[in-house]
Amino acid sequence: MNQTSATSPASAYVVGLDAGGTRTRAVLAPVRAGDPEGEGVGGPGNALTVPGPQLTEHLVEALGHAVPEGLRSRVVAVAGGFAGASRTAPDEPGRVKAHAALTVALSRLGIGAASVEIHSDIEAAFASAPGHPADGLALVAGTGAVAARITARACTTTAGGDGWLLGDDGSGFWIGREAARVVLRMADGRGGPTALAASVGRALGVPEDVLPGGAPGPYGEESWTRARREAYRMHLLPAVMDRPPVHLAQLAPLVAEAARHKDVAAEAILAAAADHLTDTVRALGPRPGERIVATGGLLGPDGPLTDPLTARLRPLGLTLDWVADGSRGAVALARLGYDG
Repeated sequence: MNQTSATSPASAYVVGLDAGGTRTRAVLAPVRAGDPEGEGVGGPGNALTVPGPQLTEHLVEALGHAVPEGLRSRVVAVAGGFAGASRTAPDEPGRVKAHAALTVALSRLGIGAASVEIHSDIEAAFASAPGHPADGLALVAGTGAVAARITARACTTTAGGDGWLLGDDGSGFWIGREAARVVLRMADGRGGPTALAASVGRALGVPEDVLPGGAPGPYGEESWTRARREAYRMHLLPAVMDRPPVHLAQLAPLVAEAARHKDVAAEAILAAAADHLTDTVRALGPRPGERIVATGGLLGPDGPLTDPLTARLRPLGLTLDWVADGSRGAVALARLGYDG
């Protein structure tokens, strides 16, 4: 007897996965309705940038914590929203890679769900909004940045989201990269003073004795000698290059903090990021009053881009409907997949 026939709906469960550029979150919930009963977190889940074996390990970690061993035989459906995956074609590389890694992870844990579906992370985020809507616009602004039009719960048109090398304008990575560029320009004399030179330098392990500070000028720039500037650059550049590029997103909170203290360079970075996200949404031809579901750390209740982006979307007749992540949407999609 297979698992589906042996498990009654009253005792069955589904799992929703939100696999993004920073972490993978798994949520266990009853198949029909009800709040989550288990959660687990693993490493990054981008289906295009994370190597297959590593992606599998991250999924095992998240699923293993979310689903107690005694309930694994009662999971009937799994849906994953993966960054880097798309349902535009059955052989789309991100979708194929995500499905392969998820299949292996489920097998290793003894989860034999009858329904295993791969969605994009933006589809899962959109489905997380109250009422689990089927149509509208979605915007993700976290490590990466992408907007999409959702029709019948499927992504039909996208703007942005082209990865750290080619796009993701306005994302956490983009903000972090701009911070590194600003401080390098300050160091070599092409840019004005900014508090980011010290905070970014410390975050990247630059020795304290070559950082700006401790002298006249708001940021100690007047005592920042050419020799110390050169030493700063020689420490900063290898620190950036030795890390995966997306780790520059970890500098975004430093930009937000500096902007709160009215640092001109930091404020300019955030303003430009909000402009980029506005252009990304505008590229989808939004209609006044259309729903936009937004997610990502840059757009939450305390997100540094929430207020500036809200102000820019208001003239378009648009307002943001924020969700924490795509895990609850993935649960909803898993339930729909099981019912289907």
